[in-house]
Amino acid sequence: MTLTFDVGNTETVIGLFENGQLLDHWRVTTLADRTVDELGLLVRGLLRESGFPLDGIHAASIGSVVPPVTPIIVETCERHLGVRVLVVDARSPLPIRLDVDEPLTVGADRIVNTLAAAQLYKRDTIAVDLGTATTFDCITADGAFIGGIIAPGVRTAAETLVRRTSKLPRVDLEKPAHVIGRRTETCLRSGIFYGAVDAIDGAVRRIKEEWEKPDALVVATGGLAPLIGQHCREVDRIEPFLTLYGLDLAYQYLVEKETVARRKAGVKKVK
Repeated sequence: MTLTFDVGNTETVIGLFENGQLLDHWRVTTLADRTVDELGLLVRGLLRESGFPLDGIHAASIGSVVPPVTPIIVETCERHLGVRVLVVDARSPLPIRLDVDEPLTVGADRIVNTLAAAQLYKRDTIAVDLGTATTFDCITADGAFIGGIIAPGVRTAAETLVRRTSKLPRVDLEKPAHVIGRRTETCLRSGIFYGAVDAIDGAVRRIKEEWEKPDALVVATGGLAPLIGQHCREVDRIEPFLTLYGLDLAYQYLVEKETVARRKAGVKKVK
């Protein structure tokens, strides 16, 4: 089994894969000051409480947009799980192309989303990732990331609105009963929810028009995808764990590539 770590600015999503299938997943807060031992106890506890044997984990694949956290997770996996660790970034030799002006600045999440979309859907795709930021990734059928959009995340925008206004209360992020609110809380809830839904639909329509890909598949991913995505008219599919699938695919591809290279060099694979 392979552990995957999608390290975001707010949360880290951990996935457990076997033979390409997502067996389970957990969501924890991303903390730069969490020690290796603390994280080790947390990860081991999650696996044990979910009924998975620690000796069944053989590898870990990490995609991180929070550089200070990356070495902590690497050391955690090596010390507390004793597994091989792969960190995916813009330099990883994956079967995709970063066809943008500054490829080395592309985040790991967008890289593995590109890999997952290319491998799973095999068609022009717009991946809408609903996290701390809302990103729109334009991915060609043959696996090229050609750019996209980065916008404030739904919760990020809502928290900024409440923080910068003295009389607006914090509200839960959920679908309102009506578009037209009749009190401050319901006005806020409607504005936040439908503002996000319509912003996504509008951005996707503009992308399709400029890209000249009216039939591009639109996939919503990330923690808010099930809540927001189902109400977006432009979203065709909801896959909350697209990034985790991309990390698992990246590990499989790179290990297979290494194995082939060893065979060509006449070196037997070390078990």
